[in-house]
Amino acid sequence: MLKTAVRRVGNSLGITLPKTIVDNYHLSEGDELHLVETDEGVVLTPFNPKFAKWAKAYERTNRKYRNALKALAK
Repeated sequence: MLKTAVRRVGNSLGITLPKTIVDNYHLSEGDELHLVETDEGVVLTPFNPKFAKWAKAYERTNRKYRNALKALAK
């Protein structure tokens, strides 16, 4: 298990990410990370949970109107 400490950064608090995490998730300075509160605690993720809902809605629409979308793509 990896761990990090909360540090003061100006008037805010911040954390540093271990290099293995940065490399595994291909993170760069300025990348946006999302904090998701769960029953187990806080999850830090580079994936936007709202995008997952959008993708699911898109998939439903795409399935329903597949033929119309193919015709429009020509």
